[in-house]
Amino acid sequence: MKNIFIALIAITGLAACQNADTKATDPGKKLTQEEKDKAIKDSANFTSIQWLDSAFQDLGKVKEGRVVEVSYRFKNAGNHPLIISDVTAGCGCTTPDKPQAPIMPGEESMIKAKFDSKGRVGENQKSVYVTANTVPMNNHTLSFRVEVTN
Repeated sequence: MKNIFIALIAITGLAACQNADTKATDPGKKLTQEEKDKAIKDSANFTSIQWLDSAFQDLGKVKEGRVVEVSYRFKNAGNHPLIISDVTAGCGCTTPDKPQAPIMPGEESMIKAKFDSKGRVGENQKSVYVTANTVPMNNHTLSFRVEVTN
């Protein structure tokens, strides 16, 4: 607990130097992209992510034209605030959504993506790429499979 308190003070001090009105560790506060990018580079504040669901999900069969949502639950398993800097998809048919505020140590959150099956008849394997202030790596790949039928 002492380490968490010290880490929060350090991050707050760093953020205060950048902008007196910004507290990067406020649990509900949305961070700017600049703050997220800095968190990814600051190895002193890296944390751990634990995927509570599999990083691969099989969504089965869906009718063409349907929009399907997939969710990946995770937990901040480290000692510093978890900052999701970026979430992107491998193609335009998949639209990801990510948490905007830091996830405090021990807290859970979710990354969601929507897949538009229009014009995608057949088997589809799609990926969602996550960048976060995590060790041992900053980049994570989430994927799903869906078979689109007529």
